[in-house]
Amino acid sequence: MSSAEDDEFAAFVAARGTSLLRVAYLTSGDEGEAEDLLQTALERAYRNWDRVRYDNPEPYVRRIIVNTSIDRARRRAILRIIPMHTPPEPSPYETDVDLRHVLMGTLRALPPRQRAVIVLRYWEDLSEAQTAEILGCSAGTVKSQASKALARLRTALGGRSSEGMIRNVHA
Repeated sequence: MSSAEDDEFAAFVAARGTSLLRVAYLTSGDEGEAEDLLQTALERAYRNWDRVRYDNPEPYVRRIIVNTSIDRARRRAILRIIPMHTPPEPSPYETDVDLRHVLMGTLRALPPRQRAVIVLRYWEDLSEAQTAEILGCSAGTVKSQASKALARLRTALGGRSSEGMIRNVHA
């Protein structure tokens, strides 16, 4: 790769790295895993930078993050080492911080594909079509996975609006 391409890649990472790390964290639920996912995605993007740089490279990197996260979760499920966290019961005196903990715990407990849909649709505010493209599925699959995931989140939040909570939790 030329020096100009290296500089272009470094500028992309500097500009979008934090956002991509957030996607990695939300899809994996673990800081260390998120850093590994981002490193893997950036390494793959760097190897293909001459091809990827002409389009918008961010969706390409997001897709790598999401797919790698799903693959790793499947491998852990096969080995049966996925920790299942039970969200705490909401108390009548809970604060927004408590709600965030419940939401994040429930998000971590979602199946990887549902978690990816929620992260991309509501945290990253992507359209159904954009989310479907990143996940390599149909818009209908995105809708059904979002519906199932939101129902689980709504139950964990005691009937509160999960969509509004999801959009506001990282604000």
